Amino acid sequence: MKCQKCTKQATLHITEIVGEDQFEELHLCEECANKYLYEPQQKALGQKAGEAGQAEESEEIQALNQRECPSCGIKFVEFRNSGRLGCPNDYQEFKEELTALLENIHGETRHCGKTPRRLPQNKQTQSELIQLRKQLNQAVTKEAYEEAASLRDRIRKLEEEDSPK
Repeated sequence: MKCQKCTKQATLHITEIVGEDQFEELHLCEECANKYLYEPQQKALGQKAGEAGQAEESEEIQALNQRECPSCGIKFVEFRNSGRLGCPNDYQEFKEELTALLENIHGETRHCGKTPRRLPQNKQTQSELIQLRKQLNQAVTKEAYEEAASLRDRIRKLEEEDSPK
């Protein structure tokens, strides 16, 4: 996770209780955390100078935190506090916030990690079969029957190679 004040790696995660059921999370590198924690006069001055802007920001954050999933009723603030979503619909309901959060934490919004060493060809074959079946359905929908036939043949060939002998 990156620091919210600069581009370094965040090493300290501070949660301040702003009010009842209101929390402010800060993710800071060691340098920025020292400035934040040990220079309170700047923090107080900054709050007075930016009070008008913070009031608008606070209202937006409060509205976001009170937004809830129509399926399970979990509020975004509950997710922020527990780190757990209530149902699969929450991914769509809070998509914008979750995307930003994942990008901040992982630097990416889609998985690009390693695959297991065991049976890597099998996994690769399975993903290729899924891709080919999608292409086959599209070809049939477009009425491109020659293309569909060649895709069907490739699928059969992969399935034969993949099946135990």
